[in-house]
Amino acid sequence: MTRTVYVNGEYLPEHEAKVSIFDRAFLMADGVYEVTSVLDGKLIDFAGHAKRLERSLSELDMPSPCTMDELLEIHRKLVELNGIEEGLVYLQVTRGAPGDRDFAWPDPETCAPGIVLFTQNKPGLANSPAAQKGMKIISIEDVRWGRRDIKTVQLLYPSMGKMMAKKAGVDDAWMVQDGFVTEGTSNNAYFIKGNTIVTRALSNDILHGITRAAVLRFAAEAQMQIEERNFTIEEAQAADEAFITSASAFVMPVVEIDGQAIGSGTPGPLALRLREIYLDESRKAAV
Repeated sequence: MTRTVYVNGEYLPEHEAKVSIFDRAFLMADGVYEVTSVLDGKLIDFAGHAKRLERSLSELDMPSPCTMDELLEIHRKLVELNGIEEGLVYLQVTRGAPGDRDFAWPDPETCAPGIVLFTQNKPGLANSPAAQKGMKIISIEDVRWGRRDIKTVQLLYPSMGKMMAKKAGVDDAWMVQDGFVTEGTSNNAYFIKGNTIVTRALSNDILHGITRAAVLRFAAEAQMQIEERNFTIEEAQAADEAFITSASAFVMPVVEIDGQAIGSGTPGPLALRLREIYLDESRKAAV
């Protein structure tokens, strides 16, 4: 089946979709994005993603191409048109295509923002075998720009990190700055010691994960202790369990860091329980 996508106000077959060579996301990485999961044909945590999108746009002084209610309807229509039961909806908003290349931002009165959405069909997303196996990761230096809290399309270094992990024969990488873990290449990072979850506190240094917020809320409701602070790779290696969260991975156990097994070297019971709780509660609240 040909996938239907959304580009600047139009629903189109993917092979007919085009954007300008002068779009600033292409020339300057001047754009932001969100990825929303779909389970049972419904959107997971859409309100959280919409709120973060509004914040990203505001931080970059970028106008929104539509209201959040309109955006919800576009998401729902794409899910319906493409028959997505389990998968993802990718959204990208750019500063637009002013008609030529310039470092200075175009006048928003004369250059409309660009918007692109497409779906990815991912059968078995919730029941991923990787969750029962766990992830192996390496640590790498974090050399990204200083505003990781804005979800921009500047993803070159995270992509390089993914390739470093692939070359090392593992699944992903955690980034380290000044001796402390910031986050994964496309996820937030955690370890568990006893009944305590440790993860880096929110700041400009990490993305304010929507799944992160939900999982920490569910963990607190389950009477787990939470410490939001800097931590080292060595602390995580000495932990009982470790895991990551993201919109597409949900809660994913980490079983090895830089060649050292975490705990028993298998997915831990608390991480697996958090994944189960997150999926159950998110399905109930899905739209």
